[in-house]
Amino acid sequence: MAQVVLRNVGKVYDRKVRAVEGFNLDIRDGEFVVFVGPSGCGKSTTLRMIAGLEDITEGTVDIGGRVVNHVHPKDRDIAMVFQNYALYPHMTVFKNLAFGLMLRKMPKEEIRRRVGEAARLLGIEQLLERKPKALSGGQRQRVALGRAIVREPQVFLFDEPLSNLDAKLRVVTRTELKNLHQRLRTTTIYVTHDQEEAMTLGDRIVVMSNGRIQQVDTPLNVYRRPVNRFVAAFLGSPPMNFVEGTIAREGQRPVFVGGDWLRLALPADQPGVAADLARHEGRPLVLGFRPNAMSEHAAGKFAPPGGGNALRLATTVVEPLGDKIDVSCQTPAGQRLIARIDARDNFPAGQTIEFFLDPEHVHVFEPGEFGPNILRPPA
Repeated sequence: MAQVVLRNVGKVYDRKVRAVEGFNLDIRDGEFVVFVGPSGCGKSTTLRMIAGLEDITEGTVDIGGRVVNHVHPKDRDIAMVFQNYALYPHMTVFKNLAFGLMLRKMPKEEIRRRVGEAARLLGIEQLLERKPKALSGGQRQRVALGRAIVREPQVFLFDEPLSNLDAKLRVVTRTELKNLHQRLRTTTIYVTHDQEEAMTLGDRIVVMSNGRIQQVDTPLNVYRRPVNRFVAAFLGSPPMNFVEGTIAREGQRPVFVGGDWLRLALPADQPGVAADLARHEGRPLVLGFRPNAMSEHAAGKFAPPGGGNALRLATTVVEPLGDKIDVSCQTPAGQRLIARIDARDNFPAGQTIEFFLDPEHVHVFEPGEFGPNILRPPA
C-alpha cells in the first residue's frame, strides 16, 4: 500500500488542447478515491498519467514516496483494470491470472499461491479451467480484477470497470468491489462518470470539470455542501432545482425573492452567513434546493417560524418510485421543478398544489455554471 500525491499535474495535447490543469491531490495510504465528472473532464487522462500510460506535461506524480514521472508503467508497482476486460481468449482463467507473474519469472509455487488466493477472494475457483468465451460478463470482470489482485500492487487503478455490465450486475459488482477494498485495504483510484457509483464506493470523491478539480470531499459532504453550482447540478438524481432571483431584507432577516411567486426566509444564524448574504443583497443570484427538500405537508422542518416557504405549483407529471414519487411541477413563470415526496395513491396531476420548502436545506449560488455557493448548510 502507498500514498499517491499529485502536485500541479497538467496535460496538454498538441501544445494547445489542455486536458488537465493544476491538479493537486493527496491520496492517503489505503484510501478509496473516485474521480467523477462528465465525459471529457480529464478524469481518465489523470488516471492514465498516474499509470504511466500518458506523459505528464507539468507537475509531478509521487507513488509511495517516489516521483514516477519518468518511471515505466511496469515499474510503478500499480495494477490497472480497464473498461475492456482485455482477457487473452486462447488462455484459461488460470493462465490469464498467472500470465503477468510468469513474465516476471516468479516461482511456480508463488504463482499458484497468488492465483489461488485471488480466485478464493473473488469466488471464481470453479472457473480456473474455463476460457473467457465460456464466462458471463460478470465472471470476466472478476477475472480482470483477479489479474490485478495477483500482482499485490501498491495501488489499484480502475477505469470505468463496470460500464459494460447490465444495471443489476453493476450494483452487485459494486458491492463486491467495496467488500474487496475493505479486506485488502490497498490504495485505490477509481474513475467513473456514474455519480451513484462515485457516491457508494468512494471514501472521498473528486468532482472534475474542464480538466480541473471542482471539489474533493466525502460523498455526503459533496452532496450536502456543494462548493458551486456545477457540483450541485452534477451530483444527485433527480438533479437539484434552480430558481433565479435576488436577496432582499425583511426586518433583520434575509429573504430570497424569485419573481412574484417565491419569497423564502433564509437561515442566517450560521457564523459569517448573514454578512455574506448582506453583501449580495440586490444582486442576481440563484436559489438551489434538492427535490427531497420539498414536501406537501407544512410540518416539522417544513414549517419554520415566520413561514413564507409555501410554493404554489402546477403539477404536470407524476412518476411512482415505490416508497417515493417524483412530481414534475411548473412555476407561474413556466419553469420546471421536481419534488420527491412520500408516495400515496391518486396524487393529482394537472392541478395546482401547495408545496413547502425546507429552508435549512437550500443553497444560494452566484450566477454562472460555476457560481460559488454562498449559503452552504452546516456540516
